[in-house]
Amino acid sequence: MSFTFSPASLAILVFVATYVFLIWDRVNRAVIAMLAAGLLVLLGVMHQEEAFAAIDGNTIGLLLGMMVIVTITRNTGLFEYVALWCAQRVKADPKNLFVVMLGMTAVSSALLDNVTTVLLTTPVILSLTRQLKVNPMPYLIGSILASNIGGTATLIGDPPNIMIGSAEGLSFNDFIIHLAPLAVVVFAASLAPLMWLYRSEFHATDADRAAVLKNRPADAIKSPKLLKHCLFVLGLVMAGFVLHGPLHLEPATLALTGAALLLLLDNLDHDSEAQHHRVHRAIAEAEWVTLIFFMGLFVVVHGLVHTGIIEQVASWLLATVGTNPLHMAMGLLWGSAILSAFVDNIPFVATMIPLLQNMVPTFGGREAAEPLWWALAAGACLGGNGTLIGASANLVVAGLAAGAGIEIKFMKFIKVAFPLMILSIVIATAYIWLRYFM
Repeated sequence: MSFTFSPASLAILVFVATYVFLIWDRVNRAVIAMLAAGLLVLLGVMHQEEAFAAIDGNTIGLLLGMMVIVTITRNTGLFEYVALWCAQRVKADPKNLFVVMLGMTAVSSALLDNVTTVLLTTPVILSLTRQLKVNPMPYLIGSILASNIGGTATLIGDPPNIMIGSAEGLSFNDFIIHLAPLAVVVFAASLAPLMWLYRSEFHATDADRAAVLKNRPADAIKSPKLLKHCLFVLGLVMAGFVLHGPLHLEPATLALTGAALLLLLDNLDHDSEAQHHRVHRAIAEAEWVTLIFFMGLFVVVHGLVHTGIIEQVASWLLATVGTNPLHMAMGLLWGSAILSAFVDNIPFVATMIPLLQNMVPTFGGREAAEPLWWALAAGACLGGNGTLIGASANLVVAGLAAGAGIEIKFMKFIKVAFPLMILSIVIATAYIWLRYFM
């Protein structure tokens, strides 16, 4: 008896096996993703050229560029400065600090993007928790959730929003008007259970709090000159992120160019040998394990796209909910949320956009169909909180934490994050129903 597997079956098998090993959490994530990607090519599901083309260069370039910038900035003492400043504003109280850090993460994710935000805030969290000698896990998990919630609020906060805004001509203000109120409510609703869940962790000794309060934040700055260079480059890159649409420049171009400029400014006063070592160290300290995991995961997910599985799921979703706008909005919201928790939301949204555009006339035209786009955006962004690999920001935090010797376990994250993701979608359900269909 012989068994033959279609490319679609092989893609599903590899995808499921990848998740089983990720949940098992006994083998490094990067190794699993690399092996799975290699199997898809070896088994003939796709050619090597297709596998390489599946890797989202914009995401990898953005991450690499910002990782280099963060690595160099870390040497200035800026993160310790910010950590001390924040701690002293709340009298070094761990509970109040938790609220401040999550609020800062959510707002920053809306104004920048969630990946850039966690690259900047995670070192601050690690510094703070180390000084106060408190468990960093609540702060790290909380920052992941806050980054995805905040990223839901604006056009530039999360890649699905950029894709939807570009496809439908929706402006920055459109997202603020329609999704920012939802993000605020979801953040508040998520903060309360997080504070209750981790209530036993928000304790620091009087001695540790006093030690933090007596330090002067300014003393943490090690190199004022380098700090000026870092702030100058960060300012340019952030401005570029905000204006990337009108400038017609991708975030990866801005981040990599900023990293190159900062490397230049950081090495102008050194001879060639010293430059070699300094540049090598700055680039080597990027989270390459996280980047390699992303590359492998892009290929694994593309196996589902390439064999038509994602399109079939999207078409089934659209066919199941029918042509009732309310049913369609709810189907898009919940379907995109659940799928985005387990599959990268970028290929799913990329598949849904043309399918939904083709159905716009069925729902009475562009204006009548607009609530469907907000449902898709909310589901795709908030759904990223469901699992550790549901969104890019999640993996970036996990990678930075691992570099500091702190491992965020796959199942431990799900136990906290998945229920809160479901809560956020329940809130989104009520919000969309009341705002657009009442």
